[in-house]
Amino acid sequence: MPCRQVSLGFFSIFFCLLFCAPFISAQDQAAPPGSQAQRPYAPGSRNPDQMGGRPSPRRPGRKNVLAWADVRNGFQHDSISHALAIIEKLGYESGLWDTYIRTDSQPITKHGTYGSDGQKVYGHDLNDFDAIFFFGVREIDLTAQQRADLLSFVKDDGKGFVAAHSAVTAFMSWPEFGEMLGGRFDEHPWGVVETPVIVEDHNFPATKGLPDVFDRRDEMYQIKDLSRRKVDVLLRLDTSKLDTNKASVHITNGDFPIAWAKTHGKGRVFSSALGHDITTWDPVIQKMYFEAIKWALGLSDADITPHAMRNVKAVNP
Repeated sequence: MPCRQVSLGFFSIFFCLLFCAPFISAQDQAAPPGSQAQRPYAPGSRNPDQMGGRPSPRRPGRKNVLAWADVRNGFQHDSISHALAIIEKLGYESGLWDTYIRTDSQPITKHGTYGSDGQKVYGHDLNDFDAIFFFGVREIDLTAQQRADLLSFVKDDGKGFVAAHSAVTAFMSWPEFGEMLGGRFDEHPWGVVETPVIVEDHNFPATKGLPDVFDRRDEMYQIKDLSRRKVDVLLRLDTSKLDTNKASVHITNGDFPIAWAKTHGKGRVFSSALGHDITTWDPVIQKMYFEAIKWALGLSDADITPHAMRNVKAVNP
């Protein structure tokens, strides 16, 4: 019996060396514990088709959208997983884009992706994407280089950025991000409430076809640092049914925008405060974000000239 065990062990080692050796190279072997040496690539990272990827980052006729939702440092809305799945579904069924869902911030770079051990791995970075659908929250850990790459992605590369609901709560300590976004979260004085929403711009793809006023139940935000001289306000709250005397209400002129579009350098930015709960992602909101992503990708166009607050009659004389 011992001799048989030795024989089997020998043949196992021989089989492994014979059939596995071609797939193992010196640079793919892990560095010894404590060693500072790093292999330039993780195993298989130079052969993306063998790792479930594609040799080319884009499929013909399709754009690439990064659905980014890093919520490690804030409140994770239960709607986030559902929203990301919807964005992927909309792109897949329309044939307009492929979606890459990430709940970390590794792809927010233009300089390749690296693992936590510092080793380069197969993965997509900002160079491979045409737009970002962002459903992050509060502060997100990005290096100075990542922040610069993210701003450049929109401003210099002319890519798109679509911000959903809690996105306006993100990076409150980063002024340049707020400038790119066009507005900031300033509490939700009424929490989740059903209230009328006014459509100020019927010509923008995401709001085309909506009635002048429609009722929505959602967590309605109050927005600060928004200038109507810099953004095209698409939707705003009708406050006729809301208590505007609450201490947390800071806006005194009745102007409560909840969706807008703007440019940032060469890029396109859309932001909406709608989408708090899973139930809010009905066909109306799905269509809004679908058309917003198409616009951000440059697949549709619109006049987004900034304007003063419009009343309903001014929108449709």
